[in-house]
Amino acid sequence: MNIKKSTVRLSNRFTLLILLCCVIINARASDPKQTVSTHNKETIFQAGEELTYNVSFLGIDLGQVKVKTLEAISHDDRTAYKAIAYIDSYKGVPLVDLHSIYESIIDQTMYTHWFRARDKKDTSWTSYVYDFEYSKHSVYMEEGKWKSSAVDRRDTLKLDTLTQDGLSLFFFARKHVADNHGINVPVVVNEKKGNTYINFTGERTKDKIDAVDYPIDLLYFDGQANFIGVFGLTGGFEGWFSNDDAHVPILAKMKVLIGSIHIELISWKRDGWAPPRYSK
Repeated sequence: MNIKKSTVRLSNRFTLLILLCCVIINARASDPKQTVSTHNKETIFQAGEELTYNVSFLGIDLGQVKVKTLEAISHDDRTAYKAIAYIDSYKGVPLVDLHSIYESIIDQTMYTHWFRARDKKDTSWTSYVYDFEYSKHSVYMEEGKWKSSAVDRRDTLKLDTLTQDGLSLFFFARKHVADNHGINVPVVVNEKKGNTYINFTGERTKDKIDAVDYPIDLLYFDGQANFIGVFGLTGGFEGWFSNDDAHVPILAKMKVLIGSIHIELISWKRDGWAPPRYSK
């Protein structure tokens, strides 16, 4: 690869917080003793959906991740959706100053076709664009300053399968939570091909969050990130999402070398939706 090491560090930041978010969304709509087959794949995308999460470590709030589904668009003669994520550390958090924006174009099969990252360093923003050309078995990558027509670096990575970026993986997992089996998902991470193993366990459970005053009906999953990221992100993760057609991410935990990071839904905007109340 020709892209400089700073690019890798920024991609690691992206992988950390977006994957922390996508960790929340993988499971199966069923109880070990009871099958629930209400999942409707067409209900995952809803233009205008906005999900906001708090990221914390040992009870210390580190930052916030906001994921929005913007609109349905036409891309390569098919319907696709544009999604965006805002990742920001809280002001005053020691040793953490992270401000990033990520955008994806995702088709209805939930695979990525285009991805852009914008990362802030000091007062300037750097842009990274991935253009996935599956017919050519390639992803074309560019790096440059945000809002500049100049391209500082270019590179190409060969692909042998449909692939995810971190933001599209968020939606891919929501679509497939009813599959009830483990799956290796190809991803592009740090300008390299990799994979994330997701175990759709099918375990129904319940939990509470600060934003809701009743136990939420949840579905549990776990999995494995097969790489090492910033802050020592590596290995196992687990999460819980709503046991309904929307499969909204609710909670997640991800291991780092010194402990576990906690992700929790703190606000949402989705027409006709509220976290489902748990009942036996």
